Amino acid sequence: MTYKSSVDIVLPVLNEQEALFVSISRLLKFCSEEMNSYNWNIIIADNGSTDETYNIAKQIESDSKNIHVIKLSKKGRGRALKKAWGNSGAAIKVYMDIDLSTDLKYLPIICDHVYSRKYDIAIGSRLIKGSKVVSRTLKREVISRGYSLVFRSLFWVPFKDAQCGFKAISLEIGETLLPLIDDNGWFFDTELLILANKLGYKIKEVPVYWVDDPNSSVNVISTAWNDIKGLVRLKFGGIDKAKKQIKLNSL
Repeated sequence: MTYKSSVDIVLPVLNEQEALFVSISRLLKFCSEEMNSYNWNIIIADNGSTDETYNIAKQIESDSKNIHVIKLSKKGRGRALKKAWGNSGAAIKVYMDIDLSTDLKYLPIICDHVYSRKYDIAIGSRLIKGSKVVSRTLKREVISRGYSLVFRSLFWVPFKDAQCGFKAISLEIGETLLPLIDDNGWFFDTELLILANKLGYKIKEVPVYWVDDPNSSVNVISTAWNDIKGLVRLKFGGIDKAKKQIKLNSL
């Protein structure tokens, strides 16, 4: 069989022993049935778990040739993605949240957008026309839309949902931008997209069907505050720093 391209799907996990087996089984089944045109692998990136997450992940790995596990001693979604994407040689790199809040039918769609070379990044969005969000609290909705308004006002970027845990990037983006991203936590996503936009890369925002996880351990207020601090850092020097580094790398 001739494949379109290689795809590595990364799932950063932190103390997810309850959700891991069910979510990976569901994702593995979907990929086996719906991702046949791609040469795909699933990478479980355990970043600092203290429960049985890593042991369960290793057991899952032993049962499937398409599952691989990496372990980091320190926490951080951004740190996990830098490690997993940075070590990946796949032409397309994806990441999604372990709770699989985004309907998996959008997985081949974002991969196709990057594969087409019309876009360098494809992202799921809960904030554009055509999207549908289920079971989300009013607080999360207000914070999400407020954050979107803030970063779009500061940087004049066209995308609306920077933090949706459902993204695909090209190999070139990984090689060029990952070393330039300072954040190792939740702000990683926003930093990636703003830098990509300011450096001329094309981003496709795809409306998705999203079911919010009521058991999410993310502290919304704390995460939002760290995101604001990240925006200030980018606004006052962060983007210029990245551009200078790219020029130095090209010499």
